[in-house]
Amino acid sequence: MHPEQSKQIREQLIKQISSTFPAEKKEVAIQEINKMDDSQLEEFLIKNNLIKAQETLQNQQTQPKCIFCAILSGQIPSFKLDENKKAIAILEINPISKGHAMAIPKEHIATSGKLPSQTFTLAKKLSKKIKSKFKPKEVKIISSNLMGHEFLNILPIYGEETLDSERIPAKPEELEKLKKLLGTKPRKKAVKRTLKKNTPKEEERFKLPKRVP
Repeated sequence: MHPEQSKQIREQLIKQISSTFPAEKKEVAIQEINKMDDSQLEEFLIKNNLIKAQETLQNQQTQPKCIFCAILSGQIPSFKLDENKKAIAILEINPISKGHAMAIPKEHIATSGKLPSQTFTLAKKLSKKIKSKFKPKEVKIISSNLMGHEFLNILPIYGEETLDSERIPAKPEELEKLKKLLGTKPRKKAVKRTLKKNTPKEEERFKLPKRVP
C-alpha cells in the first residue's frame, strides 16, 4: 500500500469514527486504527467490504472512494427507502433510534453548502412519514460528513437522543420491517387500452333497422 494512500484512508476512518461512534468508544477505536500497519489496514478494509479482496488501493480508479459511493454504485447492499434525481434515502444499519435514516446526495459532495435541494426535500418527506408511523417527539435533520461525502441524518427523537448516543447494529429482519413501513412503493406503469375496431361485418350487425314511415 502506498504510504500516502494509507495516510488518507486512516484520516477518513478516524473522521468516520469521530462523527459516528459513542464518546466512550472513540478513543479506543482510533487507537486501533493507528496501530495497524499498511497490510493490516488493507485486510481490515477487505473484511469490511470497503474494497474487494482481489484489488489493491493502487488500482482503485474504478472503485468508489467512500462507503456511500459504494452503496450508490451497488457494491455495498443497503435498505433503500426512497430516491429522486439527486439523492437517495436509506436506513441506517447502526441506528441511534427506531427509524434512523439518511438522505445521501448521489454526487460525492464534500460540503453541506453544496448539497442539492432535492436532498433536503427527500429528508423532509421521510421525516413526515417517520412522525406519522412512530410518533417520536420530533425528527431532527442533521448534516454530517463521512469519508468526505456530505449527507443528512434523519434522526427520530424519542428521549434525549443525539448523534453521540450509542448505536446498536440492527438485525436484517428489523430493517426489512422498517423498509416496508417507510419505503415508497414503485409506481405501477399505466396500461394503455385501445378500443377494438369493428370489422365491416360486425358494423353491419350493429346497424339500427330503418324506420318505416
